[in-house]
Amino acid sequence: MISQNIQKLIGEAMKARDSVRLSTLRMLSSAFNYAKIDKQSLAGSAGNGPDLTEEEELVVIRKQAKERKDSIEAYAKAGREDMAESEKAELAILQEFLPPEMAESELVKLVDWSIGETGAKTMADLGKVIGLVKSKAPNVEGGTIAELVKQKLGTSN
Repeated sequence: MISQNIQKLIGEAMKARDSVRLSTLRMLSSAFNYAKIDKQSLAGSAGNGPDLTEEEELVVIRKQAKERKDSIEAYAKAGREDMAESEKAELAILQEFLPPEMAESELVKLVDWSIGETGAKTMADLGKVIGLVKSKAPNVEGGTIAELVKQKLGTSN
């Protein structure tokens, strides 16, 4: 499990006095705890309920990574390059725990296949195509898929 590995890495970061890594790992550990609490409350169990599955942990990490990407973009627009650099450092640490994203050429092929498979012709079919692509490539960010599908459907008219 990723969360158990995180605890070990927190100790290593403390020994190395790597403050950025330490704070990022602690933030991730906290996010795991919040997700576990949410899972327990949905299941209706109190106390020591079920741990997160590895897939659920990856969802938490992806969410945290997306938050960093959004922050980087916002700080860059605001001219706060110092803050953007801090977020980039955190994002790099988070990405260590994520499987590599699909190559763009592979994603384009998958989107083309999905458009053909669903018979999508217009932007009204956007959700069907995105859903199919997401089911085949869960590691790819939804926004990336949506942008590519919009380009394809926009030019196919």
